[in-house]
Amino acid sequence: MKQDLPEDFARSANDTPDDPRAALDTLLAAQREAFLRDPFPSWDARARNLKALRDVLFSNRDALAEAMNADFGQRAKAEVALAEFVVLKQEIDAALRHGARWMKPRRRPVGKWLLPGRAKLVPQPLGVAGIVVPWNYPLQLAASPLVCALAAGNRAMIKMSELTPRTSTLFAELIGKTFARDHVAVVNGDASVGAAFSALPFDHLLFTGSTRVGHEVMRAAAANLTPVTLELGGKSPVIIGEDARLNYAVDSLLLGKTLNAGQTCIAPDYVLLPRGQEAAFIARARTRFAHLYPDFANNRDYTSIISARHFERLQRLADEAQASGAQLHALGTHDAATRRFAPVIVTNAGAQTALMQEEIFGPLLPLVPYDTLDEALRYVNARPRPLSLYLYADDARTVERVTHETVAGGMSVNETLMHIAAEGLPFGGVGPSGMGAYHGYEGFVTFSKMKPVFTQARLNARGLIAPPYGKRVAWLIKLMLRG
Repeated sequence: MKQDLPEDFARSANDTPDDPRAALDTLLAAQREAFLRDPFPSWDARARNLKALRDVLFSNRDALAEAMNADFGQRAKAEVALAEFVVLKQEIDAALRHGARWMKPRRRPVGKWLLPGRAKLVPQPLGVAGIVVPWNYPLQLAASPLVCALAAGNRAMIKMSELTPRTSTLFAELIGKTFARDHVAVVNGDASVGAAFSALPFDHLLFTGSTRVGHEVMRAAAANLTPVTLELGGKSPVIIGEDARLNYAVDSLLLGKTLNAGQTCIAPDYVLLPRGQEAAFIARARTRFAHLYPDFANNRDYTSIISARHFERLQRLADEAQASGAQLHALGTHDAATRRFAPVIVTNAGAQTALMQEEIFGPLLPLVPYDTLDEALRYVNARPRPLSLYLYADDARTVERVTHETVAGGMSVNETLMHIAAEGLPFGGVGPSGMGAYHGYEGFVTFSKMKPVFTQARLNARGLIAPPYGKRVAWLIKLMLRG
């Protein structure tokens, strides 16, 4: 909780020092020293920290929503509430409800030859956690890992994105009012600060962002053998089964693709659908989008693209695909001045176009027709393992096959995005889409050392297998190895 601090730690979290690494080293050292003074906080202390975090963020909901709206150029308050605060509240509530139980040691078997000894796993705080936050969901992706780190009893340093300066500044101010800087500290700055931050010898580093930057973060962490959780991206596929309710599938997918204007790491990236259903898909999408966002040019519910550079990138992906023979089916208008980019469904995009190779991270949605489910599965499995996979099917055999014959960070059946909000499910990638997971109990474990502890009984047989070795030990070994 907030305490008086020495003057050198009282400076603004938004100051960018001339030597960011030196300042970050000093901050990390202070947090580590504070951790060593209190290496195993009680659950009551952890719960107070979680409640303080909840109180300061939720009492400033409107200010945070306004900051995000200003950073994006347009982001509806309702969308911020649903995508940021509802998910975060569930994360905090679950930690408060279950955290005391998560902390308890867990008995483990010792095997018959070590009886009557006892074994247990003791969840132990790691120390100081580093959290690197992207721009697309700046509150949720900063505070949700922080909840896991605090529930596990750690200190934390958080690097916010420079692409959301108002939100990052406000978040830093709120955290600074609530926690001592040697407990939770927010760091703001440009890419050079981010690089210095990733190179710190944290006890654990959680990074959320692109696969490209994830490579750099992992290389930096490797120099210190810092364990990492990487939440990356990739191309999350959708498979629409032959028996699927097409209209329902389109409606659901459109909700997932238009949330935050598709600027979501688990947004659908391309759709595999039975050949011949492309026209019906486009027609339904056009009708549904008009219903969701009437008078699109003036609609205030649709989020803007975060920056001119990102807007231009999306336009370039679409133009390149069209130049190579693809057809673009825009569901609305585009406006570079306001960075409003309506969804575009793309058909006949070449496999080698950037659109089909790169993570889109915006409202472009290629359709890829298939003739058999085997063909669709081969298409998915020939590509890097995705962060998410979506299946629309009511046939149990199709659901079973796709579940067992594909590998993805997470999967939703007849839904889009919602697996990230399921309280009991971990969230994480696999291979190129990431490593490790958090949320709920798995988040607590990620930021804990599950320390194995063996306790020998006062009366034990350990001396029977001590040197000098002889016939007795040979007989015991034979007995132990007997089938």
